[in-house]
Amino acid sequence: MSRVDGVFRTRTLGIGARGIPDQYADGKAAKVWTKYIGDQTERTGYYKEKLIKILNDHNCKSILDVACGTGIDSVMLLEMGFNMTSVDASDKMLKYALKTRWDRRKEEAFDKWVIEEGNWLHLHDANLEKPEEGFDAIICMGNSFAHLPDFDGKQEAHHTAIQNFYDFLKPGGILVIDHRNYDQIVKGHPAPMKNIYYQSSGEVDCKTSVLMVDGKYHMVTLDYNVHSEEDETGSQFRLSYYPHLLKNFNQMITNIFGDNGKHTVLADFQDISNIENPSYYIHICEKV
Repeated sequence: MSRVDGVFRTRTLGIGARGIPDQYADGKAAKVWTKYIGDQTERTGYYKEKLIKILNDHNCKSILDVACGTGIDSVMLLEMGFNMTSVDASDKMLKYALKTRWDRRKEEAFDKWVIEEGNWLHLHDANLEKPEEGFDAIICMGNSFAHLPDFDGKQEAHHTAIQNFYDFLKPGGILVIDHRNYDQIVKGHPAPMKNIYYQSSGEVDCKTSVLMVDGKYHMVTLDYNVHSEEDETGSQFRLSYYPHLLKNFNQMITNIFGDNGKHTVLADFQDISNIENPSYYIHICEKV
């Protein structure tokens, strides 16, 4: 595994809410991230169309965005008439969402927008007012779930987080969650830079490193260099991820949602049989 300044770091320095390490804690990555994803008004039409269709097809109205970040997904859904509750473990990322809510506070949907700091392992402790039966949908998009490390080598943290998502869904509610195609990345292929989520005006270079522990894939680190017209030399930040392999992730969903749970896997939002090497796998998990 490559090092930066002689020190390998799974995240930028800082600890988020309730002990979850925060990759955006120094504020640098959060600032550069806004360049990477582009302006909120430039959200890719493809992603917007596909996600909203999934939510509408399942008659969803109340949405919990558990990877709110700067608020880009939540804003997109607020503008489409959904009732949003948003959480994130990084206060440095949330400040952008909070600013957006303040700037648009005269709009009823934004005035009612609930934003809280919290993390997936202690979601029940977050100051959330969920609907009586639970949320119609929970979204965890943009490869966000892979930020959660495997602390014990048994993926207990991952199971706990998915179980908490399950608990916050109403019967018939759906979890929409994604991860990169780590099956390809761990084989030595570079992370695909085709991005179905973001529409940045800058160019993005990315260096991929894979760490193995005891013969198991333990971490993938991506070193980003984002170039823009204002910053030709580029801005760098590093993010690390747990490499969720498709077969293992499917089994984890089955363990929590049950054998009878409805679980659909899409490849870049298309039928999985139609895409040979997708950038992302999207899971739609229905609580039966």
